[in-house]
Amino acid sequence: MDTCIPKTTLDALISLMDEPDEQAFGKIHERILLLGNDAIRPLESALENTFQPVVRDRIASLLHLLRQARLRDEIEDWIATGSSDLLKGFILVTRTEFPGLDEQKIVAAIEQLRVDIWVELHDSLTSLENVRVMNHVIFDIGQFGGNKNDPAAVSNNYINRLLETRLGNPLSIGMLYLILARRLGLPVWGVNLPQHFILAYLTDPGIAEPREDDVLFYINPFNRGTVFTRREIDLFVRQLKIKPEESFFTPCSNPVIIRRLIQSLIFSYKQVGDPGKTEDLESLLTLFE
Repeated sequence: MDTCIPKTTLDALISLMDEPDEQAFGKIHERILLLGNDAIRPLESALENTFQPVVRDRIASLLHLLRQARLRDEIEDWIATGSSDLLKGFILVTRTEFPGLDEQKIVAAIEQLRVDIWVELHDSLTSLENVRVMNHVIFDIGQFGGNKNDPAAVSNNYINRLLETRLGNPLSIGMLYLILARRLGLPVWGVNLPQHFILAYLTDPGIAEPREDDVLFYINPFNRGTVFTRREIDLFVRQLKIKPEESFFTPCSNPVIIRRLIQSLIFSYKQVGDPGKTEDLESLLTLFE
């Protein structure tokens, strides 16, 4: 263990989880929290082998705090190290609900989709033809689509549920499309459009900080990868009766996308009346300020 408290001490602390004196238990609680990540697996094991309601509640509470702290550290590290892997960010947010998520299983599923698209691509294809290939594999063969019956469902925002149900909202479907496109070397970026999420196909794959002028055309993954122009975005913004902003047309960064994913989850959890989840996610949101 990396901490100064030995494993035997941790085992002893866990054995005292049924301490009836609340003040004494408070000290036990604090000492376990000091262990950080090292305490998570032993607590998970204890939870599996404990049936006393009070003990289970105490262990679950500790695990929640420790997992939340670990997640904050991992998201901070993802941002600090360049946030180039959007899938990693997607997985981290999914772990707010599924802490035991099998990351390798998710990566393998994405890789299989990437290969399925890659075998259909070749250098002579135009940008539009590349998009047609992606649309065919993702929407026709893969049967992914928008959850138009319940676009605000919490499950729409998690990568594992998206891969299982093949249904998502504009953001999650767009993120899947974007992750695959970037892994195939295609110059596709996200666009943070209000009340929607779309993609931009750039004129050149080598552009590191794209502007609106670098956009060749836009893609709507929620509508099976339909290709459209800036004019359609203008019309959409007018329908929303909001003032057009440059960000509505300009490619955005991965942290902006993950921030929006967290905001989408906050909205969904508020809709179903879960203040605990809402508070946890709002805490993570502060990492992007």
